[in-house]
Amino acid sequence: MFIGHFGLGMGLKKTAPVISLGTLFIAVQLLDLIWPTFLLLHIENVTIHPELSGNRILEFTNYPYTHSLLGAIGWSLLFGGIYYLVKKNRRNAIIMALAVFSHWALDFLVHFGDLPLLPTNHSTHVGLGLWGSPVVEIIIEVILFVTGIVLYLRSVHFKNVLGKIIFGVLIALFILVQLSSFWGPAPESENALAWSAQFQWLFVLLAYWVDRNTVKIA
Repeated sequence: MFIGHFGLGMGLKKTAPVISLGTLFIAVQLLDLIWPTFLLLHIENVTIHPELSGNRILEFTNYPYTHSLLGAIGWSLLFGGIYYLVKKNRRNAIIMALAVFSHWALDFLVHFGDLPLLPTNHSTHVGLGLWGSPVVEIIIEVILFVTGIVLYLRSVHFKNVLGKIIFGVLIALFILVQLSSFWGPAPESENALAWSAQFQWLFVLLAYWVDRNTVKIA
């Protein structure tokens, strides 16, 4: 699950138009934005299988703090709480918390039973494993992504051509990264994977830039 998460972030603009698209992207992708740093710090781990292909290249052997059910709930409450302290908007704070948790919920649909319920060594692991049915998984992602784009475009007016160009670049990058995950080479190492995953922050920055060049539809 990749573009599906970001598609949900774009779609949430319709529900919470005052929240920047960049902030929405941080929320829906927070667990995966933290995860690469945890890899670099060797707090969490992943096993790479270059002999395999597609979604089976990465074996998520240890990510109890970012991707356990309890961990996801904790990050959701933390992010929503910080948003409330800064913005004093209870409704949008709840939306932010739910957006963070949506990441775990969508991952639950696709992961191969590797999501721990608790951040412990002997926790039960869950996941419906739709990665094993790639056509179904891709259809779900495309629906989320396209729906998100449509809802976002119905929520804002672009103030200038620059905003439209940046948004187009953002969508193109999403598609390129998604395609490369299907047909690109396996990462050379865990550290190489972690550094490449930090590229996601570019999407966040572009999203903030896009929103600066839009106005919400009344």
